Amino acid sequence: MAYQKAFGVELKRRVVNNGDAFVVAQGDTPHEIFHVMGIPLIVNQWWSAYIAAKQLSNRYFDRLMTHGYPANTCRYCSLGLACTLANEPETAPWGGLPKPAMLIARLTCDCVQHVFSQWAAALDTEFFPIEAPAWEHKDPAWFEKSNHEWESVYQPDRIALLVEEMYELIARLERRTGRTFDERKLEALMHRINEQESYIAETADLIAAARPCPVSITDQMPNTMIPQWHRGSDSAVAHPRLFRDEVAHRVSCGTGATPAERIRLMWIGAGVWHDPGFYQALADRLGAVFVWSMYTPFAKPQYIRELDGRPMEALASRVCSMNEVLHLPPWMNAWMVSEAERCGIDAAVMLLPPSNRLSQSGTKLTKRALGDAGVPVLTLEADMVDARSWNHDSMLATTERFLRQSGLA
Repeated sequence: MAYQKAFGVELKRRVVNNGDAFVVAQGDTPHEIFHVMGIPLIVNQWWSAYIAAKQLSNRYFDRLMTHGYPANTCRYCSLGLACTLANEPETAPWGGLPKPAMLIARLTCDCVQHVFSQWAAALDTEFFPIEAPAWEHKDPAWFEKSNHEWESVYQPDRIALLVEEMYELIARLERRTGRTFDERKLEALMHRINEQESYIAETADLIAAARPCPVSITDQMPNTMIPQWHRGSDSAVAHPRLFRDEVAHRVSCGTGATPAERIRLMWIGAGVWHDPGFYQALADRLGAVFVWSMYTPFAKPQYIRELDGRPMEALASRVCSMNEVLHLPPWMNAWMVSEAERCGIDAAVMLLPPSNRLSQSGTKLTKRALGDAGVPVLTLEADMVDARSWNHDSMLATTERFLRQSGLA
């Protein structure tokens, strides 16, 4: 957390005070290109979570509606746009974002193109859309083959299209920023990322096998996700190694995240960034520990790649289906059923953001698949960054009631 805070200060210095060229990009875009080119990156989802953690989401969504946007606008993607349109430097983090060199997003749902096009217009800059073509090769066991058989798993034509688009993106970035891209640096970075993700994967295995769970979900998320925003850097490789070693030490000592673990839970969806205390409250009240969230176990199947001297293609295979495997059947439900079995999950809690279309896509089939596997699922209709749809006490009571009705508490 200290590293990320210092990074935020330095990033603000570069883009706000110094006026360095930077980009804003969705989480499922090829960040490695920006890292290789030395271009500062603001991840839209990180920026949304940052705004939500500052308890500003209610204010900005109200401002969005005054601009004529519908009440059901996708919260996660549009909070940055809301902050820009509010144009309130006195409340906005960093006083608001300055003009980026470019905005980049994959067109994974209908709202993305509208949000980023209008955000680019508001910031007077360029939007670079990346296609998200249909994935015809539907292998439910994708996660068993993705490290080595990535070309067949993710479809050669889809990979080739994204590689072509990435080269176009690089050319535009070189023109707009004056920086250059070196594919040899990308290959070296990809090897470093493989090392980083292997430590996270080992940590996920330790957590799955340990009884009690050695580390809480509120520690898993930042220790995994902060390094992911800096993939391949010295810190991003070193920190997951330290995290793995600490978790291994806790396992060897029999140390648990909660002294009296009684229920092992799975959290499906993005984190509730405006109320992280929700997770610990359940542990304190019922010994119900969230053993699993997508962030740590996702490292192995979706990030580790055998390069075969083809770093651009390997990177494209990682990017071209990142959202699909987390949100769409048959990939989402098959992986989560496998993970529930691997981790000894007793029940799952699924976040269902009413206005986030992609986050709703595969939820019913996943809920049914988990139920068929003996894992009851509670769905909570709430948003990861919009606190208006969340009440701490009522959500705790709803979850506690579900666990008691399921015979677990």
